[in-house]
Amino acid sequence: MSVPTAHAESEAAPRAALPVARKVGRSADGRKRTRMLGKLNLFQAMVLRWRELHPYVAVHMVTVPHRLDTARLRTHIGATLEAAGLARVALDAKRKRFEFSPGPANVELVVLAAGDDPGAVACAEIGRQLNGAFPSEGAFTPFRFFAIDAGAMFELGVAYDHFVAGGDSIAVLLERLAAGYGATSASRPWTPRRYPQTYRRLFLRDLGYSVRGMLRLPAMAASCRRSIRAPCRTDRPGTTGFLSFRVPANELAALLRTGKAWRVTMNDLALAMLLRALSDVVPRPARPGRSELAVASIVNLRGEFESDAHDTFGLFLASLRISHPVPSGIELRRLSEHVHAETERIKREKLYLQTLLGLGWTGLAWRFLSPERRRRFLAKHYPIWAGVTSLNIDALWSDATFAGAPVKYTRAVPTGPLAPLVFSITTFRGTMQVGVSFRTSDVSADTASRVARAFIAQIEALA
Repeated sequence: MSVPTAHAESEAAPRAALPVARKVGRSADGRKRTRMLGKLNLFQAMVLRWRELHPYVAVHMVTVPHRLDTARLRTHIGATLEAAGLARVALDAKRKRFEFSPGPANVELVVLAAGDDPGAVACAEIGRQLNGAFPSEGAFTPFRFFAIDAGAMFELGVAYDHFVAGGDSIAVLLERLAAGYGATSASRPWTPRRYPQTYRRLFLRDLGYSVRGMLRLPAMAASCRRSIRAPCRTDRPGTTGFLSFRVPANELAALLRTGKAWRVTMNDLALAMLLRALSDVVPRPARPGRSELAVASIVNLRGEFESDAHDTFGLFLASLRISHPVPSGIELRRLSEHVHAETERIKREKLYLQTLLGLGWTGLAWRFLSPERRRRFLAKHYPIWAGVTSLNIDALWSDATFAGAPVKYTRAVPTGPLAPLVFSITTFRGTMQVGVSFRTSDVSADTASRVARAFIAQIEALA
């Protein structure tokens, strides 16, 4: 689910030169201190807290229908990042500020052979990248790249520090890299804006919705008390595992037809199918009162900022939460209609602002919690078993990119301390890829696979 994106200004529109950092006073020792140009929004600030506990890294990968030339690819990546002004970022985590700086990119590029099982090689490398931390402070390149050489073509992957951007911005970056690599002539450099507004203006503009959201917080708290808590172990490393599944064109077409016939969105269907898949796996506690399963979905707020992904690089996310008892034998249509009613109410009343307010209050409490309590805090007070994040690459990529070529797109996202399972659903060129990330300290590979296959089986049944 996403909020409709407002029309972005033309790429041909003139851009003002980026300002330099401003002097804003003196430090305790009397030296002048500069303030970085970028200020993190509430969701970005929460991501920084999560990455204190475990790497919060996401990965995108696309097939490039050309032979791999490692030196050429490395040069092309560096030139693209430098032209976009994304080569290096400086982070002041304490003050929640960041700044991109000009200069040469430190391109980290790993090259692997596809071998007899390219899919297994890709999953293993994606899993490795998900668990690789970026520097916690200072200046660094917030991207790592890998290529899987398959002879006539190769897979190009990018792992990125999630606080710098959402998946839509990375999809645009990856299109520039993939299409530009095979171009016969130089294309116009991509120069996006890099310092978007924070959520303060959003809250002020929607003050009435914000106040009503605050008044509904007791209802959300009551729902959390009814929800089954997911496991959250603190005595094991919180590494992330990864599985990937491909949904063919005929099954995706059937899923879209079903959603249209039932008057629900594909994201509503995904949440309903995930609830049913979990209901067969999650043990029901003996304690009375906790009888509901809860899942969450990412909400893209980019449209609230009148910002197109080609025009502005950044992260504009919130989330929504759905809970339901999921009784045995409930029909998918009935459950998806319930989910749709809830998501429509959340969109209509802008209750995703409620989640952002919650993130702000969590930030206040965070500083008083020990590392162990931080790991358990969200699992205890905001119980969610799994999350969904959807991205339609076709809406972001040009029709001319790889025209007629057999390409595929793969995406993987971090789990964080909130949900032990996250499904990334990516549609591209008539097919769908389902990436399943899971926290290995709390969910085994077998359990994650069971939930994923129960999810996929419902799509197959619709076809």
